[in-house]
Amino acid sequence: MENIAKFIVFTLRSQSFGVNVRQVLSIERMQEITPVPKTSEFIKGIINMRGETIPIVDLKERLAIEMTEPATDNRILIVKLDDMQVGFIVDAATDVLDIDEEFIDKAPNIVGDLKDEFIHGVAKLESGLLILLDLASILDFSEANEVKKVETLVQCDE
Repeated sequence: MENIAKFIVFTLRSQSFGVNVRQVLSIERMQEITPVPKTSEFIKGIINMRGETIPIVDLKERLAIEMTEPATDNRILIVKLDDMQVGFIVDAATDVLDIDEEFIDKAPNIVGDLKDEFIHGVAKLESGLLILLDLASILDFSEANEVKKVETLVQCDE
């Protein structure tokens, strides 16, 4: 019996990545981000989304992928990480794919500059390989605490 999972496909520069649809709450158009001083470079600030204050992380910067100019098709993937929502900026969200888990291999130990703990696996598709990220592991413990602190500081000021 097939074990199918749905993945949202997005791009960072010219590279396509996938993330399990269960990790993503919504995909939003780019909007104005309010900077928060004294945070890591990859934490771009916060947005207000339906009454929620959401910290925004630039996924290219976090994964050490060469930066590009912002474009109209940039998107924010809103993700639930533990007990908080975080937005990840991507170049574009391009597709939703059903992938049979038998076509997903564990990530090789070295996949470019990406740390292997970020990678859920590699899907073998007719069009090529698709790196599947685990957005829950993109931020390490101290970075997740920093994002949580940004969210808490802003809520205290309201």
